[in-house]
Amino acid sequence: MTPAPKPAQKPAPNRKSPQKHKTKLLRKPAFRMLFMLPAGAALLVGLNAGLQLLGADAPLKVERFPQVHGMLLVLSFVGTVIALERSVALNKAWGYASPALLGIAGLLLISPVDLWVGKSVMLAGTIAMTLVYIPLWRRQYDNVVLIQILGAVSAVAAAALWIRIPSIPVLLPFLITFVVLTIAGERLELARIGISSPKAEPLLLAASFTLLAATAATLLWPAMGYPFFGVTLLSTVGWLVAYDAARKTIRSQGLPRYIAACLLAGYGWLAIAGVVLAIQDGPLTGAAYDVAIHAVFLGFTISMIMAHAPVILPAVLRKPLPYTPGFWLPAGLLHLSLAIRLGMGDGAGNHGAWVTGGVLNVISILLFAVMAIWQATHATKEKA
Repeated sequence: MTPAPKPAQKPAPNRKSPQKHKTKLLRKPAFRMLFMLPAGAALLVGLNAGLQLLGADAPLKVERFPQVHGMLLVLSFVGTVIALERSVALNKAWGYASPALLGIAGLLLISPVDLWVGKSVMLAGTIAMTLVYIPLWRRQYDNVVLIQILGAVSAVAAAALWIRIPSIPVLLPFLITFVVLTIAGERLELARIGISSPKAEPLLLAASFTLLAATAATLLWPAMGYPFFGVTLLSTVGWLVAYDAARKTIRSQGLPRYIAACLLAGYGWLAIAGVVLAIQDGPLTGAAYDVAIHAVFLGFTISMIMAHAPVILPAVLRKPLPYTPGFWLPAGLLHLSLAIRLGMGDGAGNHGAWVTGGVLNVISILLFAVMAIWQATHATKEKA
């Protein structure tokens, strides 16, 4: 007897695992862009507050904005961008808690709720950012990540101290250390190919630990801590200038030359801040404070953002940002306006130059943002 044929089996439905679905969501440009929206709001309100502090005409005149000006720009804007980049590198859903919390903190700081609420969420965001670095460190125990961990620890300290100490000048060294060590780690990673000296990497690692120690010293022993911090900051600048590939690529053309020019100009402003800090014996005030804080966070940090945007943002947001020679205009205006504000304004005591330079600072940042958005959307339309 011939056995009856077996019924044909239906192919199993192609069901995607929850893990694959989650990974696909994390890679979507729209998902990542969500974290940039509060960062953009923090940038705009921070610039508005800057105009208020200058005594210039600001679109919004809200008494609260100048109180949160510095922390909005450093931790809610720059911090969110850095945290998002690290979250993308980790590629885990929980890692996005950091940019989310830092962005939400910025929104809370500019809302009518009590300031301590926004401050507390900001502290949680910096802690989450530090936690993201731990699995990144365990992947390969890389000095690049270790240096950036030290920067993140400084951000946690700044956010924690801000809950009890409202004075931004006291927190300034901690905020400086956060951005400087984060960017120094990035530059080390990019410069490794061209570094031939075996001493280079250990030198930067030692300078990073020393800078974090000097940061703590500014709080505990200001008279000794500030000169120590300033000198250590200058040594870090010396490493960047000596080993960064920008010294060679400045002689090239197009995007490499543009990046190199932004980097070298940023290092110059960071050196000026180092000198100012090295001759202090306590928290900065007056013109010295204005020079140091804007040399670091405009001259150095914003210049780094302008330099890296065409390279980093496409990797993070999965959106092309083609280089255009037009980027030289906002970059050049940024450094010219800083020279007017800090040199003629703070240095020569010319109030008109100080205000003019400050307004041009804001225009240069907004101009770059508009050009970057235009380039990104234009490239997307062309591709489509």
